[in-house]
Amino acid sequence: MGQTVDPFFVPGVDDEDTVRRRRALVRSIERDARGDRPVIHAMLSVPRHAFVPPYWYFRAYEDGPLTIGHGQTISQPAVVAMMTFALRPEPHHTILEVGTGSGYQAAVLSRLVKRVETVEIIEPLAVTAAETLRSLGYDNVRVHVGDGYDAVKDAAPFDGIIVTAAPERVPEGLLAQLRDGGRMVLPVGPEFGIQELIVLRRRGNDIERKSIAPVRFVPMVKKDGTAR
Repeated sequence: MGQTVDPFFVPGVDDEDTVRRRRALVRSIERDARGDRPVIHAMLSVPRHAFVPPYWYFRAYEDGPLTIGHGQTISQPAVVAMMTFALRPEPHHTILEVGTGSGYQAAVLSRLVKRVETVEIIEPLAVTAAETLRSLGYDNVRVHVGDGYDAVKDAAPFDGIIVTAAPERVPEGLLAQLRDGGRMVLPVGPEFGIQELIVLRRRGNDIERKSIAPVRFVPMVKKDGTAR
């Protein structure tokens, strides 16, 4: 009999050790994905070590955030799982991500939806993320350089919006780009104060709001470098 091929092994990127460590990590955070099999499988299929700087290679499968330069971080995997589940992604969805970072969250979402539009205000990060995503074959992700407050209006409305940096209040411009029935998941609060991860859902002209958990994210900034 032939050797069984691991369905979550990424050729040219993985080895037995990275797959083993990724499986162990995802097992440890299944509760944050509420046991949702599509989300869990998406996280099993994305090689997180390919989205971190080389010096973090051996910490890529720890459940913690890691710095990626320019004062930014790649989010803690448990938080990625929590936010991805809260978005309720469906295969036909087009999702907007604000805060591309290294591209890891976009890669996870790409395995669950039709298309991901992701915007990053720091150009070197956007360029590196686009190159990483392209090299790994995530061809349903489009990376934009720009202000997340303005986002990608030409592709709106979106079925879901996920924000990976914290504005002090919900950006109305982003909320206006959310399709009826769509969800927006984001941290809200001051940089050095209490932040909460919330889910907003549009119901016509009404917006439902639910708080999920206390969190700590880098601030969401505008083009002039200030937070709103």
